[in-house]
Amino acid sequence: MAQPSAAEALVTQAATQVVAASPDTLDLALDTAASRLAAADWPEVSRALLAHVERTVTRAWAIGWRPADLARLVRRELGTVHQPLAVDLIAAENRRHPAATLDRRWHEQLRELAVEVWWPGDEVYLSEFAARHRLDRFALATAVLELNRLWAQLPSVTPVGPTPGRATVYRPNGPMPGEPRMLSRIRALLAKAESTEYPEEAEALTAKAQQLVAQHSIDEALLTAGQPSRDTPGALRIGVDNPYESPKAMLLDAVATANRCRTVWAKEFGFCTIIGFDSDLDAVELLYTSLLVQATATMHRAGSRHHKEGAARTKSFRQSFLIAYAARIRERLTTATEETTREAAAGRHLNPDGSSEQLVPDERLLPALAAREQAVDHAVDEMFPKLTTQRVRISNADGWHEGRAAADRAALHHGTGAIDR
Repeated sequence: MAQPSAAEALVTQAATQVVAASPDTLDLALDTAASRLAAADWPEVSRALLAHVERTVTRAWAIGWRPADLARLVRRELGTVHQPLAVDLIAAENRRHPAATLDRRWHEQLRELAVEVWWPGDEVYLSEFAARHRLDRFALATAVLELNRLWAQLPSVTPVGPTPGRATVYRPNGPMPGEPRMLSRIRALLAKAESTEYPEEAEALTAKAQQLVAQHSIDEALLTAGQPSRDTPGALRIGVDNPYESPKAMLLDAVATANRCRTVWAKEFGFCTIIGFDSDLDAVELLYTSLLVQATATMHRAGSRHHKEGAARTKSFRQSFLIAYAARIRERLTTATEETTREAAAGRHLNPDGSSEQLVPDERLLPALAAREQAVDHAVDEMFPKLTTQRVRISNADGWHEGRAAADRAALHHGTGAIDR
């Protein structure tokens, strides 16, 4: 085995000291380590630091973390300059893995993070990054060491998919031809619905997107009915951050439950794990994101008003508003699920344009849905054998009533809130 170079030994020593430092000694460890790195051969330090953090990232993948998770932790725990640094270091590690051995959601997360190796060589990475962000050597070395410490201290979490190199050959079209194009269109429709200033336009756009989601889910369920080996439960993580993380998690659980998925909240890390079938997971993510945007916008409009006494709306109002919103959305989606399941069992088929047609009832549907629910429950038990529940408290009656009213006005379309059939 080749002996490490002087720069590699220096980087390993510096990073190890910072990772091992206690909170009381961290500042001193960072200053000492960053000063030594800044004074060393900068191109060699650049190459060695990239290689060291790449190994830290590889370890994170091995213990269950994914690209979006690492980026979200950096946003929660570190500063602004650490965010582009995190994306670059994920990009550097990603060079190790052929694209065909990464699963679909991994590819989606890399795309959303805009992962790209933009630097011409690892020996110039630090100098190029410093020039882009106007940092001196000491400040940049400090930032890299802080980021490495955060990632190096991560504990194991329940994996929600294969690690890089372990996935089956990536299928860009998924189980159904044309799936990415449909999902892209749904995302575009919802983004437009969330940005428009006209409620009628937002409702029409959201309804159209939900119809596409529903059609995709119906087709997927029928395609795999009676073929359990082709469709088994999976999982994804969705970020749930402050402020008002508890009601946000409630809203996500409401959407997931209505679509026969299950939710497990890891509050300390700011995410929920959703367990369900692949097409339903996509629908949960899209619908939750849209409803959260609608809820937040309505909450801020309601919160900008004042009480009769002239006092501004309080945090308790907003908390109660979102809890009530989530509770009412749960009722609406559950009702829609039950109604649409009955219609599907009777052979009524919802078309993408909103029309419906009568087909021959498919006797496989209800047994298939029951089997899928059992499969999801079994997957949850295997992934999370020890679960606890959490109660929330309502402290503002005005917020509760306005939240329920806002949920009643949320842009849902008959039958399209229910994704399972």
